[in-house]
Amino acid sequence: MASELNLSDFFSLPATEQAKAFEALYDRFEPALYRYVYSKVKKKEVCEEIVQEIFLALWAKRDTLVINTSVEAWLFGAAKNKILTFMKSRSVRERYAADFVLYASERVDNSSEELLHLKDLYKTIEESLSGLPKHYQTAFRLSRMQHEPTQRIAEHMKISPRTVENYISAALKHLRLSLDRVMLWMIVMKIFLLWR
Repeated sequence: MASELNLSDFFSLPATEQAKAFEALYDRFEPALYRYVYSKVKKKEVCEEIVQEIFLALWAKRDTLVINTSVEAWLFGAAKNKILTFMKSRSVRERYAADFVLYASERVDNSSEELLHLKDLYKTIEESLSGLPKHYQTAFRLSRMQHEPTQRIAEHMKISPRTVENYISAALKHLRLSLDRVMLWMIVMKIFLLWR
């Protein structure tokens, strides 16, 4: 498939050919897109998630997208936007995390209290994961907690490696949203305690 092919041409293919054409598009552009994203974020998991989100968005919006550009230009433009969003959110999280660590180090001197906070965090993660479908939970736990490779997880679950990656990506996104809410609560509590 030529990189000069417009997305509007790509998605005007008959429905029976779209999936096959999309898979060919993924196989052709995913390695270069992955390298580009990795060169900016330097974290394998984040890079994989960003690339998966780009292709998932492209597929999900295929009926509504009106774009007159090349496939390659759209993919790399989407990657640039996702990278910028990631960098901004990471910067904010790191700044608040650093503030909270400083605050906690000034206020907390009891290691048993720190252990309690760690248990609370683990409980929050478990509660968040329990809200996901079982197959998402299984893929995530095998990947992130038992450190199984994607191929082995796919064989265990009897699904494709790409489906495993999609499950893990969705679980990470769900978990990130849950933890962002917890972080927001912690910041509110910090502000409340400082104003006392």
